[in-house]
Amino acid sequence: MVPFETANPDIDEEPRPGESPQELVERLAIDKAKAVALVYTSALVVGSDQVAVHGNKIVGKPHTHERAVEQLREASGNAITLYTGLALINTETKAIQSTVVPFTVHFRTLTEEIIEAYLRKEKPYNCVGSVKSEGLGVILLKGFEGNDPNALIGLPLIQLVTMLQKEKYSLFK
Repeated sequence: MVPFETANPDIDEEPRPGESPQELVERLAIDKAKAVALVYTSALVVGSDQVAVHGNKIVGKPHTHERAVEQLREASGNAITLYTGLALINTETKAIQSTVVPFTVHFRTLTEEIIEAYLRKEKPYNCVGSVKSEGLGVILLKGFEGNDPNALIGLPLIQLVTMLQKEKYSLFK
């Protein structure tokens, strides 16, 4: 187990004009890591942010049942790509590593009955795209594409391990 602490930096997460979803999540991951790095003087600080994209539109958290129904209708039979921005800052050397890791989720064709039953049971109103893949949401899905399944839940651990190794951090301390 790698020892860690969590922090919730207060940064502006609004997209900038003309900023792509990939540019947005990479910038936010770096900004979050920089904000936390101000507090820790001898640490490796990880920042992360994620958006889901359907077509060219960012899909957020639905917050309401009605919006969740709308999101799942749009996703039915289609794919949503999650882009996770990941940044690692070495506060001693000031070195910054960053990347964007894509992960695509393919949805089954969903009936109104399945959508309603799922939402009433799972209530995923604070989940991007209205899906809790680690719960009952898996019944809505037919497949995944990506190099790191951890990217689905927001922290691409395979890439993070690579970044930690570049910083000569031993994962077996």
